[in-house]
Amino acid sequence: MRRWRSRTTFVPDGERPLPQACWPGQLAVQDRVRLLRNGSWPSPIPRDVCSRIQPQPGSSSEPTRRESSDDMWPDNETERDFLNFTGIADTVAEIIAQAGGQPISIGVSGAWGVGKSSMINLIRRALNESASGRRSEFVIVEFNAWLYQGYDDARASLLEVIATTLAREARERKTGVEKAHELLKRVDWLRAAKLTASSALALALGLPPVGLIGEAVSVGKALIGGRATAEDVEKAGDTAAELGDAASGLLKPRAEVTPPKEIHALRKNFEETLAAMKVKLVVLIDDLDRCLPATTISTLEAIRLFLFLDNTAFVIAADDAMIKHAVRKHFEGIEDENLVTSYFDKLIQIPIRVPPLGTQEVRAYMMLLFVDNSVLQDAEKEAIRAKVCAQLRETWRGRRVDRAFMQTTHANLPADLVARFDTADRLAPLMTSASRIAGNPRLIKRFLNALSIRMSIARAHGVGLDEAVLAKLMLFERCGNPQAYAALMKAVVESDEGKPLFLKEWEDAALKGQALKLEAPWDDSFVTEWLTVPPRLADIDLRGALYVSREHAPLISPEDRLSSEGAELLAAMLEHPDMAGGLRGRLVNLPRPEITVVMDRVLERARQEQEWGTPPILTAALAIAEADPAQGERVAVFLRERPAAQITAAIVPKISDQPWAPSVYAAWSKNTLAAPVKKAITQQQKAQA
Repeated sequence: MRRWRSRTTFVPDGERPLPQACWPGQLAVQDRVRLLRNGSWPSPIPRDVCSRIQPQPGSSSEPTRRESSDDMWPDNETERDFLNFTGIADTVAEIIAQAGGQPISIGVSGAWGVGKSSMINLIRRALNESASGRRSEFVIVEFNAWLYQGYDDARASLLEVIATTLAREARERKTGVEKAHELLKRVDWLRAAKLTASSALALALGLPPVGLIGEAVSVGKALIGGRATAEDVEKAGDTAAELGDAASGLLKPRAEVTPPKEIHALRKNFEETLAAMKVKLVVLIDDLDRCLPATTISTLEAIRLFLFLDNTAFVIAADDAMIKHAVRKHFEGIEDENLVTSYFDKLIQIPIRVPPLGTQEVRAYMMLLFVDNSVLQDAEKEAIRAKVCAQLRETWRGRRVDRAFMQTTHANLPADLVARFDTADRLAPLMTSASRIAGNPRLIKRFLNALSIRMSIARAHGVGLDEAVLAKLMLFERCGNPQAYAALMKAVVESDEGKPLFLKEWEDAALKGQALKLEAPWDDSFVTEWLTVPPRLADIDLRGALYVSREHAPLISPEDRLSSEGAELLAAMLEHPDMAGGLRGRLVNLPRPEITVVMDRVLERARQEQEWGTPPILTAALAIAEADPAQGERVAVFLRERPAAQITAAIVPKISDQPWAPSVYAAWSKNTLAAPVKKAITQQQKAQA
């Protein structure tokens, strides 16, 4: 899919004539998200969406190249192999081809999002490519039961799709036309027979009949019972006409036809059709695990009707766990787990599990996604993809797919693309091991889409962000303990500079390979590995990153709770702490909650001091303590915790008039203090005595 990009400026609606068309690169973020839900870009973009943009003066309305892309990746299957599945898909195609006329059933299993649909597409491509320019010996039918759920009976839908496809192929190939037409009529008759059988069974059991025939019977009962109205009489005529129309054109069953006989005839007709057409039918069934249990079982029962007939191959992609869930729901009361497992196993001759991605595959997948969204030409992208897949096939020998290798795949890679390779290098190990992603391709793609959206939001709001920083923070948001993430946010918003300084000690230890003994909610192996991922966050202002991540938690700082007076006093004390004494009168009038917030911020700033004599920030803390004596004990606790090496003699007389000073002196005296400090404390204690 070709992506069009253009530099744009956003303007209010109505400031210019409506354009006839525009391109995805010109769209606002919200419009890109909306359009992506359709799976691809419409071209041209609808005019109502175009009205939100306007090219910059001097720019062209035609697509232009740029060095970076905000485009996202559609969350749908692909025929381009980014996961190194081609070898498996080719093997499946070869198995189907070598089976000749023998029936075969293959199960492609795996959890949600691991690439089953892409595997199905690759199998179809491999089968089509085996034709080598001639008409293929395979008639491929793709069936997605999920699309029919709630609209049609899945069993009948599958039969009709198969019969209709064979009839169309027979006409195009000009062979087996009569047999294919007869098969289609039999399927149509079975649809009607199913209604008849259901209604007859319902009447026999004394239950309300269903369907068109059931409606006729219900009206008939009303007429016979003398309860019919004029509307019922009219309805009876209409229903009879509908029944006549429904029966017309169908294969009229012979006398004494029973459902078993008709099903046997259908299977025989089906085999005769394939033999006459000299083809093998390959049915690719996908998204079965997305269906409700009833639809899942209905589809599997329809498969059973054609299964193990000559010249057939069924490839069924589904999550084993979801199939088992459907079987349990259908056969309520089953306690034997072996019976649940064997139901699906009996339908499958050859089980194939989609292999989980390791670190190499995850890294390669992310890099190929970045390549796919780059400004490189399609032919260049395909050449890089082929080289990456070839390298992945050699990883068992110790070969690597990393940034260094990717730079050998093309002579002139864009600088922003190389930078994104670095991001993939850093994140791939955690994307593989973190339990909430576990190398799942769909989750990886969604993560990168969310990253792209937030970077776009940051640019729209003028927030300068390093993509690597945001990616690391988002990874913790997705995979870390929610309480730990909340604690990280709290530390950022409470810091004057927006820095999670508490991470510094942990990051130092993690990078040195030292064991970390962290307490809840940080006691998680994920945290230890996350701390080693560059860049280090302890010295980075993360407020911008949290600002664009507000979708999960509001960014609320303690200052947000301050009144205008409180905010003004806090700003004055942080900018000119040595003049805080003159603010005592105003501090006294602050409510207790607000003065507590002000003290929080002053002590946060005080923690950055490395020498404790008479720093200006101490003057600010003492001014607050004088205005609210309850805050004095907080200052005392803070000073008692200062390392002995930071204490100088000048601080002793500075705090001597405070009621809590003796407790601070006593705590300091228990440590190894410098001689001048000891002397100053001794003199002060004597003076007070």
